[in-house]
Amino acid sequence: MTGSSAGVLGGDGIGVAGPAPGFLDKERIIAGAGFNRWLVPPAALAIHLCIGMAYGFSVFWLPLSKALSTAGAGAKACPSDMSFFAELFATGCDWRIATLGWMYTLFFVFLGCAAALWGGWLERAGPRKAGVVSAVCWCGGMLISALGIHLHQFWLMIIGSGVIGGIGLGLGYISPVSTLIKWFPDRRGMATGMAIMGFGGGAMIGSPLAVDLMKAFSTPTDVGVMQTFVVMALVYFVFMIGGALGYRVPPTGWKPEGWTPPPAQTSNAMITQRHVHVKKVWGIPQFWLVWMVLTMNVSAGIGVIGMASPMLQEVFGGNLIGVAKKFGELDKTQLAAIAAVAGGFAALLSLFNIGGRFFWASLSDKLGRKLTYTVFFVLGGVLYWSIPGSANLGSKLMFVGACCIIVSMYGGGFATVPAYLADLFGTQMVGAIHGRLLTAWATAGILGPVVVNYMREYQLGLGIPREQVYNQTMYILVGMLVIGLICNLLVRPVADKYFMTDEELANEKKLAHEKALAAEVGMAAAGSSDKVSPAVVSLAWLAVGIPLAWGVYRTLVAAAKFFN
Repeated sequence: MTGSSAGVLGGDGIGVAGPAPGFLDKERIIAGAGFNRWLVPPAALAIHLCIGMAYGFSVFWLPLSKALSTAGAGAKACPSDMSFFAELFATGCDWRIATLGWMYTLFFVFLGCAAALWGGWLERAGPRKAGVVSAVCWCGGMLISALGIHLHQFWLMIIGSGVIGGIGLGLGYISPVSTLIKWFPDRRGMATGMAIMGFGGGAMIGSPLAVDLMKAFSTPTDVGVMQTFVVMALVYFVFMIGGALGYRVPPTGWKPEGWTPPPAQTSNAMITQRHVHVKKVWGIPQFWLVWMVLTMNVSAGIGVIGMASPMLQEVFGGNLIGVAKKFGELDKTQLAAIAAVAGGFAALLSLFNIGGRFFWASLSDKLGRKLTYTVFFVLGGVLYWSIPGSANLGSKLMFVGACCIIVSMYGGGFATVPAYLADLFGTQMVGAIHGRLLTAWATAGILGPVVVNYMREYQLGLGIPREQVYNQTMYILVGMLVIGLICNLLVRPVADKYFMTDEELANEKKLAHEKALAAEVGMAAAGSSDKVSPAVVSLAWLAVGIPLAWGVYRTLVAAAKFFN
């Protein structure tokens, strides 16, 4: 059979006519001989660094809350008694920051929903098609939001970035997971850690970029947010499409040269060689145990991240700037000074968030996923418990050190869980299973902040001093980690009855387009080769490495304020 033949191989070896695959179809991205698997991580990073800007959208809230008043329209903020639905369509008053914050909530609600709903489709359609859809949704959503800003219609921003953009987030987030795990069966944690590290680092690039663009576009009558949205959408689209087109999937049965899969049911029985169908995971106890593990880890981590800046300011007060006064005794100038220090602290935490995603996920390849999460819960519990004590002692070093390690384990939990799922449920549908697990993220995004914020308000209402209102909250978060630890210790290898039979697996691979489509792709018969020069690999890494390095530099500059 020649590479130009039109058809696929039937079961008896006879060519069966069939339509040629489209440019985005999974058949078209099966890697040929000699493909360098190190080209796939930068493709994943190109997408994750863009959608990770979801973490940095808060830089737009303050300018948007003054959009009409800056334009000289004499507008004031929408009144506090105006309903949320009325504010969606209001054109004569500035949006409240609390209202704008709903877009942040919708990001992660729709991320979890989209990942859960379309994870199975992604496995069959392939990462290239999912990546392109993600780019269209995320960047198209930003353009719709830009129109909403221009018309001062918040409902357009909700639909654009909140709903459509949130769907793009979900598809973009899980698009590389299954592919990376299949390319790096020997380093599952490291591979997924590299990609998910990009999601944590997206705001490090996007936030300072957005600030610089708003400064460039702003005028005495325009806050410059609309133009910033348009420019960032176009830049992100180029990077995300480049990443999507860079995806390749390994041929069925591919494995790294010189690597031998560990024998099933040996010393590492937690790593299966079989595969579970995504439709079955809702009924498997191990799925719900890992769901609780992620929920508790993320809930506690979000709790610290969400209150890190005010907690530092209220606990240490004037001591942050060498003034022996409590937070409530500071004047406006001193409050501004400690706010700048707290901003540097937040930047420092973002570095540990992104670094922890790669460090802990890579370490899990050595320790195993279960032991890694045990470390998260045991070490994390000790650190959460220590925070009130370090605050009472006035030790900023102990306090900051504990928060930094906690945040690193928060990021590490996200990056390690895809490999945990692959170990338990196999690699065939791990992307889809990961998508369903992300409903835990949506749950934690509500649970963590609610517990922390309401406990703080409750204790302030009891008259407890500001520097002590976080003590009970820390102990509650320790309780969450204990629940997570118990669930993690209960995880056992999945029972045989949940795995696909050989026939079911063969059918799923057929549906997922993993057959050797020699006639359509022209690989086997033509001896297709995908060899690329080391220079191309280097350029791919530079394309994502330079923006990431710039983001780290800007974050370090901000973090330096804390040490000064």
